[in-house]
Amino acid sequence: MNDKLFCKGYTWGFYSGSGVFGTPEADASMERLAENGLDWICIPVNCFQEAYYSLNVFALFGRTQTDDEVRSAIRKAKSLGLRVCLKPMVDCLDRSWRARIDFPSENPMYWERWFASYTRFMTYYARLAEEEGCEMLCTGCEMAGMDKQTAYCRKLIADVREVYHGIIMHNINHGDEFRFDWLSEVDVIGVSGYYPCTEPGDRSLAKMKEVWTEVVGRLEKMHEHYGRPVMMAEIGVRNEQGCTQYPWDFHHRDVPLDEQEQADFYEAALSTTWDKEWFCGYFWWDWKAKLPPIEKAKENRDFTVYGKKAEQVLRSWYTREDK
Repeated sequence: MNDKLFCKGYTWGFYSGSGVFGTPEADASMERLAENGLDWICIPVNCFQEAYYSLNVFALFGRTQTDDEVRSAIRKAKSLGLRVCLKPMVDCLDRSWRARIDFPSENPMYWERWFASYTRFMTYYARLAEEEGCEMLCTGCEMAGMDKQTAYCRKLIADVREVYHGIIMHNINHGDEFRFDWLSEVDVIGVSGYYPCTEPGDRSLAKMKEVWTEVVGRLEKMHEHYGRPVMMAEIGVRNEQGCTQYPWDFHHRDVPLDEQEQADFYEAALSTTWDKEWFCGYFWWDWKAKLPPIEKAKENRDFTVYGKKAEQVLRSWYTREDK
């Protein structure tokens, strides 16, 4: 582990929309999450653009958390003794994945206009993070199209540092570990660690650990390449049979529930990364700001581990005395 920075974290409240943060239900949800031994929490803010080819990033009434709500969530986390990563995120209303945001390279006007909008968006929340004392800020999530624009990205990080003085983390997708040399400009490189780690004939814990050991070797080389600590800015699977073959998936609904496979994924990822000196933790994906009754928790097919076997695995690692 990285002794100077190690995040026993979880992502909380993604896609909650406005009107949820700061409610008694949301407060209770965060309190329940913190009981698992967390010392960090990642709080997303959802903003949008119309399509992958649109040039403007904007807040959307009803779907973007208000500033007061974001501040309330940050202050609640701090009251629980948690350090906070604020994660402003852009999604496309046409349902395109944000990694697809891209423009023709032969016309620089498109990227110039898009980065002007994105920089306004990111520095706006950077100021909020600074004002509220957030210890970390994520400057982008799984945005491979954007991340190819080296000069613009370097300028973005410089502009953010003008208004925010905490830890800057940038979140790339698995598979992009060596694509963007400008990542040496940030303090921590976050990876969306949705690595497939089983096959149809073998979904055992032993198989998961074997694959994760290979993943760790790749991540260590990435650390050596950039000279920066690495963390899992997103990681997780749903509690369904076969989930570890496609951990990023949230569409399947026609397969049996399987809490054990989800729990084994947690065990494999935690046990193979935990003690690496260049590795600095996790923001598991994701815990809802409104929780169902505990007796209904096991019926939920989402990434959350609330009330499932994987929550017990998480708690056992996060409450270890070697931290």
